[in-house]
Amino acid sequence: MNDIEAILARHSVRNYLEKRIEPEKVRLLNEKVDELNKEGNLHLQFIEDAGDAYNRLLNKAMGLASAPSVIACVGKDEKDLEQRVGYYGEKLVLFAQTLGLNTCWAGTFNRKKIAAEVLDGERLIISIAIGYGKNQGNPHKSKDISQLCEAPGSRPEWFDKGMEMALLAPTAINQQRFLIKLKDDETIEFVDKGGPFSQVDLGIVRRHFEIGAGKTQPAAKK
Repeated sequence: MNDIEAILARHSVRNYLEKRIEPEKVRLLNEKVDELNKEGNLHLQFIEDAGDAYNRLLNKAMGLASAPSVIACVGKDEKDLEQRVGYYGEKLVLFAQTLGLNTCWAGTFNRKKIAAEVLDGERLIISIAIGYGKNQGNPHKSKDISQLCEAPGSRPEWFDKGMEMALLAPTAINQQRFLIKLKDDETIEFVDKGGPFSQVDLGIVRRHFEIGAGKTQPAAKK
């Protein structure tokens, strides 16, 4: 399964089976976490036993309390931390999908109960529930591509392919509060339109766009 296939197959899953992740897959996940931490200068952590991370009433109502494991998204508290968490966290989410696992980005969790290491100068941004879902989730409703991008003249094919994958990116409350601008020199600007976890969302969207477009485009400054 390649990244595009993983994007197409993956949907947020909130209800999980009482099944632990196999040791071999735990090993692969930890190897990927180490790789992404070095690549993104982060402190992502795969926590095999989610414990009481999702014991809040809302989590229980949503079904997340059934998640056997959790990924804590931690990093040095810098200006671009949230966007890097989204970008590299989504790399991990898509890798998990290739292993046959299900995931859900979760901003609501018990920060006092999650067994994450947060060092001095670091910040815990968000969590990702992970395990074997009772189902494969459902596609989210998406805005029209024209509402989420700006491009001078006709859009090149690579840009539209990037947008197709960006529309499938998970965002907080499915609000898709982002805008992707194509510049005259074919550089890309990813615009944050605000809202909860909007910078995390922007990082996720950027990763999806790159996968679809087949090229890495640095985000232009606003």
